Amino acid sequence: MRLVLGSDHAGYELKQDLVKFLGSQGHEVVDVGTCSTAAVDYPDFAQAVSAAVLDGRAERGVLICGSGVGACVAANKIPGIRAAICHDSYSAHQGVEHDDMNVLVLGSRIIALELAKDLVRNYLGAKFSGEERHVRRLGTVRAIEAHYLHPQP
Repeated sequence: MRLVLGSDHAGYELKQDLVKFLGSQGHEVVDVGTCSTAAVDYPDFAQAVSAAVLDGRAERGVLICGSGVGACVAANKIPGIRAAICHDSYSAHQGVEHDDMNVLVLGSRIIALELAKDLVRNYLGAKFSGEERHVRRLGTVRAIEAHYLHPQP
């Protein structure tokens, strides 16, 4: 699978470890930065990961910051992105199966590498179920997004 990974300075080391891990698992990885532990702003990397997912350079994204919260908030401002912080295995696969999540967000100050690997495996191994109730709910989410993008008087 083609994946995009991005992080701020707090997530840099975890991102580097996940880039190596995913490459060893046969995935094609696009790393959109950051390239060091020097302080940077997480919204820039949320935008870079999201853009790669939306323009087809990657099928899914992984975004990392210290807690995961800021990066998740920023990514979800971008129309078409369905990002979620997952620090447990169930949410990592269920978010794809039920909500068609396309960006997994991790908090590098919350979880360790082995759990991060497990979460990424669960996320990448999941597929959207296509069940009617989930398709209907996703349609409602898209309608909400469209309403706020183009408010009607």
